[in-house]
Amino acid sequence: MKTELLFISLYFVIIALVIEIAVVLLNFTGMKSKISRFQVISMLTATGFTTDEAKVVIDHPVRRRIASFLMLFGVFSLAVIISSISSILSDDLRTRELSFICIGLALILGIVHTPWVKNRASIMEGKIEKSYQMYELPIKDVLYLNEDDLVTDIVVGDDSKLIGKRIEDIISKGDDISILFIKRGKVQIRRDLYDSEINEGDQVFLYGNKKEIEKKFKLELDEKKKAEEKGD
Repeated sequence: MKTELLFISLYFVIIALVIEIAVVLLNFTGMKSKISRFQVISMLTATGFTTDEAKVVIDHPVRRRIASFLMLFGVFSLAVIISSISSILSDDLRTRELSFICIGLALILGIVHTPWVKNRASIMEGKIEKSYQMYELPIKDVLYLNEDDLVTDIVVGDDSKLIGKRIEDIISKGDDISILFIKRGKVQIRRDLYDSEINEGDQVFLYGNKKEIEKKFKLELDEKKKAEEKGD
């Protein structure tokens, strides 16, 4: 019985080490620890949280590869744990081999935390930006967003106060908000945006200060949130 419990304990240690290594690797691509850890656990457990950060993972070529490995490892780990519990009386649980794996992963985790690796990772991040076209990278990375910035879109509903107004009547020169483009049906409007009049059904793509956007377009953002919650 002790051998079986040791096996399961060692495997959970392996899972914890894989999580920490994946978090560090995602940090190397520019993700913050609190976001990357949540996403790693989500991918590993196949819970599939559809957050904005999940889109940032999907849209990034390197993060997608890390995510693919975590998904496969999570499915494999679930099978191993179920198998070990069902075979709890078996003597052939290979705890010695698992111990070596734990030690190896712990060494890898220690290595990725060294200053030399972190310096190399910053160089790698620069190479990623050069190796991939701008359109292949997440928009948050391209625009160098910080915590106070927001890229979002709003859909102008039939009860919106924006209908009939021009962009320059809604967003003044002093506002820290930019219009990226307006999508009207299949047409994307990019020219003379601030002279454009808002129509019902328009999808307006915004970039700027998060608080200002949330204050100025509160009704539209609330409607968007309700629609997303219904979709989930």
